[in-house]
Amino acid sequence: MTNEELILQRLDSIEEKIDPILKSRAAFDELKADIVPLSNTAVELLMEGLQEIESGFTLEDLAYLAKLTARNVQNFIWALKMMDNIIEFVKDVEPLLKSAVPQMIEHLDTLEQRGVFRIVKAMLDVRAKVADAYSPEDVDTIGDGAVALLALFKKFSDPKALAMMEKLAALPGEIDLENAKKAGPMRLAAAPFNGEFKEGMGVMLEFAKAMAKLKPNGQSAETSA
Repeated sequence: MTNEELILQRLDSIEEKIDPILKSRAAFDELKADIVPLSNTAVELLMEGLQEIESGFTLEDLAYLAKLTARNVQNFIWALKMMDNIIEFVKDVEPLLKSAVPQMIEHLDTLEQRGVFRIVKAMLDVRAKVADAYSPEDVDTIGDGAVALLALFKKFSDPKALAMMEKLAALPGEIDLENAKKAGPMRLAAAPFNGEFKEGMGVMLEFAKAMAKLKPNGQSAETSA
């Protein structure tokens, strides 16, 4: 092999080794040509952002923030653990909420249809009217009277008292006042012989004896004697 052939062989070998480098350089140049405009845009946006926060941002603040972060690493760890616990709790409660919320909505809708919320609103309006019409002292006095009335209602809850009140309430419907006749001497003379009249007078006498307890001392004359 002559020297010329040897030189040509070596040149071919060098060309084969340089060719990948040249291709890589060409690809790099293309990438650079694509990135440069993007980098210019990014730099412009960064400069605009820094200008917006220039009045509220300094390197001293950044250094202070770094110090606080370093000092509170344990607090950050604790906060992350608490956040993890909260997330786990939410995951556990979520199925219950999915079933409870529709039931609650349905229950509230039922209350709305039954007029419960309107009644509550009306009660609040009544309380507002009472507050406008009466002073706190008057309300206290009314409260004392209401307690006394509750004690009276408790006495009316006795079965005998309720039975008597029911009978008294039914009496007006049984009396025919439109067809009531005048009571002459003969009718008055015959009345004591009527059985119903006798029973009525007996009831009136029992009422009369019981009304003696209305005296201030609460006793009849015979008992006090």
